[in-house]
Amino acid sequence: MTGVLGAVDADVALLALKIGFLILLYLFIWAVVRSATRDLRAAPQESLVIGAQEADALRARYEPVVRGPRARLLVLDSPALQAGSMLEVAAPTRLGRGGENAVRLDGDEFVSTRHALLEPRPDGLWVEDLGSTNGTFVNGARVTSARLLRSGDVLRIGQTDLRVER
Repeated sequence: MTGVLGAVDADVALLALKIGFLILLYLFIWAVVRSATRDLRAAPQESLVIGAQEADALRARYEPVVRGPRARLLVLDSPALQAGSMLEVAAPTRLGRGGENAVRLDGDEFVSTRHALLEPRPDGLWVEDLGSTNGTFVNGARVTSARLLRSGDVLRIGQTDLRVER
């Protein structure tokens, strides 16, 4: 009889251990979920208040405003634009063959759909190549990053040549 009681005791003990393990597992999962939701609810709501000078500095950095004369470009040669005409740049202006560009160069086969960006900033007119196939050039040098244009610089986009006028 002791053999049967020993087997029953072992089975009861294993069952009690399994139940205890499951209870501990569920308590652990409950504690983790409770901690995570408490952290989400307790996150502080911060507000940012900055002064007028700081706001102006941020605006100037992210929303460039041209103060003073607008940048002007003289068309020297172009299959898409009339030679001798002027382009005024007062806001960020994209050039290319696509319909979404401010200056469309449809007749120039060497211009990409989104070719270059002209951006007036407080310190002058900047040009940036937008990953064009044939590149953008200033005075014969390829533009690899945003570059400040000076008065008299010749900007070449495809077969279109533009001279910076001030």
